[in-house]
Formats: sequence, C-alpha cells, structure tokens
Amino acid sequence: MARKFGHGSGLSQAELRILQPLDTPSKIQDFVNSLRRNFELDGETCMSPRTVLRTRRAHCVEGALLAAVALRLHGHKALAVELVATEDDDSHMLAVFKQRGCWGAITQTNHAVLRYREPVYRNVRELAMSFFHEYFLNENGKKTLRSYTRPIDLSIFDKRGWVTAKEDIWYVPEYIEEVHHYDLLEPWQVRNLRPAEPVEIKAGSILVEQEPRRRKGQRGKNG
Repeated sequence: MARKFGHGSGLSQAELRILQPLDTPSKIQDFVNSLRRNFELDGETCMSPRTVLRTRRAHCVEGALLAAVALRLHGHKALAVELVATEDDDSHMLAVFKQRGCWGAITQTNHAVLRYREPVYRNVRELAMSFFHEYFLNENGKKTLRSYTRPIDLSIFDKRGWVTAKEDIWYVPEYIEEVHHYDLLEPWQVRNLRPAEPVEIKAGSILVEQEPRRRKGQRGKNG
C-alpha cells in the first residue's frame, strides 16, 4: 500500500527519501517539529506538501497536510480533522491516525500546547476534547474550542494534485470548513466556563519561535 502510493503520489525520489524513514507517527511528528514556523509575513498561504518540503516551513494546516502524506506513505489513510474555536480565536488542523482502535494526532504548532496526541483516545470526540482546556486566549484566559469535524480523507483531492501542487491549495481547508462540525459543548456549559488561570496563561505563552512583528491588520493561524 505504501509503495503504491509513493510511486503514484507525484513526489520525486528525493522527496520520498525524506518521508520514507518516517515510518511511525512519532517520527513524523519529530520531522514536523523540525520545520520552521510559517508566519505568513508576505500574505496568507496554504502550501502543498511538496512546497513545505522545499521551503521547510509550515503553519498548522500545512504541517498537518504534510503529516497526512507521510502517514499515507506508511499505510495509514491521509486524514485531517479541524478544530474550530470562537470567532475571536483561530482554528487548528490535525493529521489524525488510528492504532489498534485508538486515535492520535500530529500537529504543527508554535506553542507549548495543542501538540502531539498519543493514540490513546477511543474516538475522535475524545481526541478533540483533549485539546479543550489548553485552547484559550492568552489575553483573558477565555476557553474557545467549540467544535470539530469527522476525519476527512484527503485522497478525495488526489485528482487535483494537492500533494505536489505549485500553487496554494486553498480548496482543501475551504472544503473542510464547509463539512459538518460537531459541537463539543452545550449552551449551559459554555455559559459556565471558567477562564484559564494565570499560571496556565503563562505556560501557554511559551513559543518555539518568537513571532516577527506583523504588518497592521495581519493575522496568523492558530498553533
């Protein structure tokens, strides 16, 4: 299965040599962690996995899509899940995988939280909820995670060449944004949420890379 996708993926032999040693989710996460953060200083991007390999930088969506390709090369499905927050916060993308009936996730993030999840969750809702308490605004501690998608099989985009496209592949996150999202909380639970504590906010402010100063009005993606 892995060999068949490798030869049919459109990736070059040099690109496959990078990804083929990443034969466990843990190794894939280590590689994603090695990428520089894409702060989108020249405008928003949604680079293909090939472009991410060439530039060695990614934001959360781009990192998740590359991780999904690496998982697929080693016999997993290329699955992505979107976590959606309130309007004053950003969404987050996960590459998810299943081992012995349990779900885990690979992520690209610049923060100390919202990171790799071990395959210990019995379903995708459990996996999504594992991000809940650390998903908050540093300005006021407001907990913002509200919904998630089912795992989306990215092979539906194979005919559009999403793995090796030269141009941005906005059609992938745009499609995912439009699928059904499952609410995590009831209205009464939202009303009773307790803000994160100061020590949690302090821990959540730890960054892998210091974010460059942005042009006025420019925002980055969560993670």
